Amino acid sequence: MRNKFASRLSEYIKSVGLSKRKFAESIGVSAMSVSDWTTGKIQPNAESIYLICKTCHISADYLLGLDE
Repeated sequence: MRNKFASRLSEYIKSVGLSKRKFAESIGVSAMSVSDWTTGKIQPNAESIYLICKTCHISADYLLGLDE
């Protein structure tokens, strides 16, 4: 089962119409990293979470499932 972060990041990428590769380019990470994050294989480090939040204007609380 995928975690909240993986689900919410996948939903965001889909909602803005980007491929995982284009999203990865927009935040300066590899497409493999984004793929691993969206499948729940690995969790991003704090710096990557910060970049995602800053670039996408999404709160870390939302991405990490802490907004409930």
